[in-house]
Amino acid sequence: MVIKPIKKFGKYISLLVIFFTFLSFANCKKDSRPSLLIYSPHGTELLEVMKARFEEKYPNITVRFLDLSSQEIYDRVKLERSNVQADIWWGASAITFSRAAEEGLFEPYRPSWADKIPENSYDSQDRWYGTFQTPEVIVYNQAAVQNEEIPKDWDDLLDTKWKGRLIIRDPVRSDTMRTIFGAMILRQWHVDQKPEAGYDWLRKLDANTREYTVDGTVLLQKLARQEGVVSLWDLPDVASAINRQKLPLAFSIPSSGTPLVIDGIAIIKGTPQLKLAQDFYEFVNTEENLLIAARDFYHPPLRTDIDKTKLPEWLSKIDIKPMPLDQELYKNNIQDWMRYWDSQIRNQNNR
Repeated sequence: MVIKPIKKFGKYISLLVIFFTFLSFANCKKDSRPSLLIYSPHGTELLEVMKARFEEKYPNITVRFLDLSSQEIYDRVKLERSNVQADIWWGASAITFSRAAEEGLFEPYRPSWADKIPENSYDSQDRWYGTFQTPEVIVYNQAAVQNEEIPKDWDDLLDTKWKGRLIIRDPVRSDTMRTIFGAMILRQWHVDQKPEAGYDWLRKLDANTREYTVDGTVLLQKLARQEGVVSLWDLPDVASAINRQKLPLAFSIPSSGTPLVIDGIAIIKGTPQLKLAQDFYEFVNTEENLLIAARDFYHPPLRTDIDKTKLPEWLSKIDIKPMPLDQELYKNNIQDWMRYWDSQIRNQNNR
């Protein structure tokens, strides 16, 4: 009685196996198209948009991406140098890109728009070029912070009223936070040409800090839930959280000045898809795509030839005062500064 139904449906089971095998084959065939793998910290929303736009222009190409922190990308590219996996690294500070370039991780390429960006925002050997200019801001939960309490400058964050209310992205793994911490050290550098004054500032900041989060997304979500109410982060992510995700956040631009991070792009040395990588490099930096990144994802473009009247209104409404940053001093010392912070300052109240 049991055997008959099995025999009866045996041929249907076989047909199903053949059908799913065909589907599997079809998918493999589809996936056999030339593909590009992009490593980027720019977030899945922007990456999905550029993937769709690139594939529309190049229908025979498929784009894949991994959304990672800049430090994770650096570690990964360095580890994979003998067995290259990715084609493009899109998004990291000039300092991180300079270090990676000096270690031979990039393929030189001079884009068509190379002479359309400011000096000091590209590599002299064409190993990376700047794409965006990212200001750092103070971000807060506008439901939990009264207007008269809003921090207007960096030193306001040291007020003891923020003790246990400050939450920060772990700076060891974040270009954004390393830049802010490095800028705070360099801001005090004139005192005795040593980092100690800056370390003291970071100690006071740590004393008010409740938690160091694993990434920027978690940081902004915790701020929205009032697990912390004040932080420091980059303008594009904060503005996107406010305007796209509708999180109850707001930001202030430090009155004494803020570091402007040059955010770049590079082709990974050893890519088997060099021409396609160059095509993507050019594509995401066209005026049209840079304006999309500015309008919808709050990334101010570096290119100087873009018609200012086409830029989104929000850019004209904010007053950004650049903070001077000695790039060489920063590049030569930031690793030592962060090691000291990690071992001697982090969570000092919990010791």
